[in-house]
Amino acid sequence: MAAGFLSTPTGAAPVTAVPAGRLEISDDARAARDALLRRVSADADLPTLGSAVARVVQLASSDDDSVRALAHFLLSDVALTQKVLRLSNTVVYRTAGGVPVTTISRAIFLLGFDTVKTSALAMLLVDGMKGKHAHSVRTELSFALGASVIGRELARRSHFKDAEEAAVAALFKNMGRLLVAAHDHRLYTEIARLSDAGTHTPAQASMHVLGCSFEMLAESVLQEWQIPDTIINALAPLPSGALRPPRSRQEWLQQVAAFSTAAAALIPKMTQPGEDVASRALLSRFGAALNLDGPRLAELMATVAKETRALRHNADLLFGAEGVEAGQGDAAVDDAEDDGGLPSELLLQGAEGAGQAIDMEARHPSGKPLHARELLQAGVQDVTQMMASGRLRVNDLILLALETLYRGMGFRFATVCLRDVATGQFRSRIALGEDNARLQKGFVFAATSKRDLFTLAMENDADLLIADASAPKIAALIPPWHHALMPDVRSFIVVPLVVQKVPFGFFYADRTCTAPEGVPPDETALIKTLKGQVLAALGAR
Repeated sequence: MAAGFLSTPTGAAPVTAVPAGRLEISDDARAARDALLRRVSADADLPTLGSAVARVVQLASSDDDSVRALAHFLLSDVALTQKVLRLSNTVVYRTAGGVPVTTISRAIFLLGFDTVKTSALAMLLVDGMKGKHAHSVRTELSFALGASVIGRELARRSHFKDAEEAAVAALFKNMGRLLVAAHDHRLYTEIARLSDAGTHTPAQASMHVLGCSFEMLAESVLQEWQIPDTIINALAPLPSGALRPPRSRQEWLQQVAAFSTAAAALIPKMTQPGEDVASRALLSRFGAALNLDGPRLAELMATVAKETRALRHNADLLFGAEGVEAGQGDAAVDDAEDDGGLPSELLLQGAEGAGQAIDMEARHPSGKPLHARELLQAGVQDVTQMMASGRLRVNDLILLALETLYRGMGFRFATVCLRDVATGQFRSRIALGEDNARLQKGFVFAATSKRDLFTLAMENDADLLIADASAPKIAALIPPWHHALMPDVRSFIVVPLVVQKVPFGFFYADRTCTAPEGVPPDETALIKTLKGQVLAALGAR
């Protein structure tokens, strides 16, 4: 972990104490803190979790490449893909027509890049902390999820550049408490007891029990994860009393992170006595700084309440039966009461509707889903809606079409290749699936190459399904570069993109198994429709 704070796991360098400034730290607090740090350092899951979190945090919403990178990241993890799609189909995000969202590309288009990015980060934390004192971890993650929604709403109303970072900072504001809850439940309970008794503020309680603040713990882990300094600095505590309007983006991020965490704690109590007192206290401290008054705060809280509740229910489902087995019956009841006493599992199932009817687990031996037709049909509908939205970007549409082929047909690798006029080559532009970065780099060939399967497909504008690439007639038409790049391919498709009789490029996708089930006429028609939609978008540019 960060120098001067956490060391490498047991067997390496010893854990170093946290600098405590002028505060006197008791021997008991020092011993408790050092034991906690050893547990955190020895957690073998944290480096992997940190690497994944850092990759997502570094994606910028203003960059078109980031949309593809986020889609690639999510699609590389089947479980994470399903969780994001499940969230996209909840009542909060459901499309007006009730059409289920079946692709990550469509989810990003509908929910927005920042919503999907922050939700993915929260889901990574859920998975990374699963199994560690489920009730307390779930409580802290619940507040973190709510804070991230509030941070995102404030970012939408801000004039600062790259304001969406506020949602990430708000999500991580609770990281210190989350680490203590996950790795030393006794200390977590003791800090909570002192805070609840009113004898200590949360900061004083953590200093008394641990000899360090929650912010110090969070800063250390986030530095090790190489999270940007702007986000880490946003977690620093603010001065007491009413805050002045921010003089910089960094100060604004710090205020938003603190406000979002405090406001998130109010959401479950919005209908309880004392709400007005708590709201007034929040406004007294943050109102002038964040340009909030009573009506604006009420509007903000109403906007985020539904989404926060849906996110919390989604997090409960991610924990699944594990939380119940850990003795979390009371917590489950509390969550259920938010929606008339119905279990969150039933509420989400009802909200998702038809989206859950497609069984992604039922597949042919080749890997092709048994319900490929339904998945392709949903993709065609998604593309249709994107084209009609008035917000069409051709690259986003091509990515959506590619993902529909990739997921709908159960391919191992999929790419779209476009002709580069300057170099006279066909080159992979977008790729999904296994080892996509390496394969994309090597997927390039001269537009004037010899007559092989790819050039013949484009010359004749013929959509090809190769069920068995080892068949002699087929093998003779596969070019040497393809054999060298992916020698394990056993079945694939080539769908040319020809504009006014000029080959523009093609979709390609493959499997490492033969596909004797083939592609029936109804699926073929949907693939051709998808191709036609892409060609229409290209022609309209």
